[in-house]
Amino acid sequence: MIEYLEIAHVSVLVAKTERALCFYRDVLGLRVLPERPDLGYPGAWLAVGGQQIHLLELPNMDANTGRPAHGGRDRHTAILVRNLALVREALHLAGIAYTSSRSGRDALFCRDPDGNALEFMASP
Repeated sequence: MIEYLEIAHVSVLVAKTERALCFYRDVLGLRVLPERPDLGYPGAWLAVGGQQIHLLELPNMDANTGRPAHGGRDRHTAILVRNLALVREALHLAGIAYTSSRSGRDALFCRDPDGNALEFMASP
């Protein structure tokens, strides 16, 4: 039987790395990892606890229009946080729209500047 340990990273496509970093680094406070090799295209690796988000500045073949307003009804990356109120405050201060979980859990959803959906869940 295969023993799954954790997800090492998720990759999201972005139109402009610097614009994406303004959200992930400057608003959310994620740390940029310096060890990203030259892959032949721009991007950045960000630390999320022991895992990573990889920003890939590559053409996006997915439609960015017509996506559900609530990220919980779309493909998304879920991130566990110790204090959800701090995420809520950072998004609010940056003028970034978010929605609360519709399941009643202490979670919220938002989208990055390229329309990628993110879920932030309070740590139990």
